Amino acid sequence: MPQPGAPGREGMLRPASPFFRLLIDEDGLTDALLEFVTDPSGARNDRPVIQDLHDLAPGMVPVLEAMVLDGVEEREDVAAYVHASLFGLPRSELEA
Repeated sequence: MPQPGAPGREGMLRPASPFFRLLIDEDGLTDALLEFVTDPSGARNDRPVIQDLHDLAPGMVPVLEAMVLDGVEEREDVAAYVHASLFGLPRSELEA
């Protein structure tokens, strides 16, 4: 049985209480955020995914804006950030 707070294979976050379950399409979110960080227009801020993040995970938005300024263009960079934001860093990276 998965431990509370641990990501399941289906990409579901399981908080410690039994009252909430968040199902996240990690690949879909990564693709949408890659489109955001590679969009040169100011209209990128009007994307529905960004509006949702303002409500659900507002701390992610400034990091994504910094990725725009830094010129991030690689999907793997966005994917690593999305995964770390959703599920935390692997213990091996925390000990490094």
